[in-house]
Amino acid sequence: MKRLIILVLALFSVPAFADKPGPGTTAVKSANEKISGLLKQKVTAGSKEEKDLAGKVAGSVRDFLDIDELGKRAMTDQWSKLTAKQQTEFLTTLRELIEDNYVKGLRSNLDYTVDYSGEAPDASNAGNVVVTTQINTKRHNRPYKIEVDYVLKKDGDKLKAWDIKTDGVGLVDNYREQFNKIVEKDGFDGLIAKMKKKQAS
Repeated sequence: MKRLIILVLALFSVPAFADKPGPGTTAVKSANEKISGLLKQKVTAGSKEEKDLAGKVAGSVRDFLDIDELGKRAMTDQWSKLTAKQQTEFLTTLRELIEDNYVKGLRSNLDYTVDYSGEAPDASNAGNVVVTTQINTKRHNRPYKIEVDYVLKKDGDKLKAWDIKTDGVGLVDNYREQFNKIVEKDGFDGLIAKMKKKQAS
């Protein structure tokens, strides 16, 4: 979940560019501005307005982050063993878990900046683009930098992220390791139960 929080920070931050952004960087920036703009709106906790705003945030996240692709890649070792119903249940639960994590940011007061350092074709995934960024924040009142890379792929006429790497470690690899361990120990039902428990916490 730590990497999800880093992802949230990245999308709440104010972007800074050294050069003219490419299409991948533009896609990340667009999502960044849309979500951060929604989060800046002031609403009363527990109100209908907050609920409506949360829905808009979740929708914006869905437009930018391909959670289904992320989930399938993270479950690649288990995917063929699941029934169609289990696959749907897993993706639905993962989608709700990740989107809820963003929605919780509605009540957060985050102050960060992001430097976009460039983009390039992904050597390990043909057709994908990697956008490299750096989050500038503070920890214990001292400057603190976090390297975050977005792996994007074509989805129709737009680019969407299916993996986010924090200091070189991606959400997909991180999830795959966790999911495999849980499935081996507790089975698929145990994995879904843990995911739903995490969502409710």
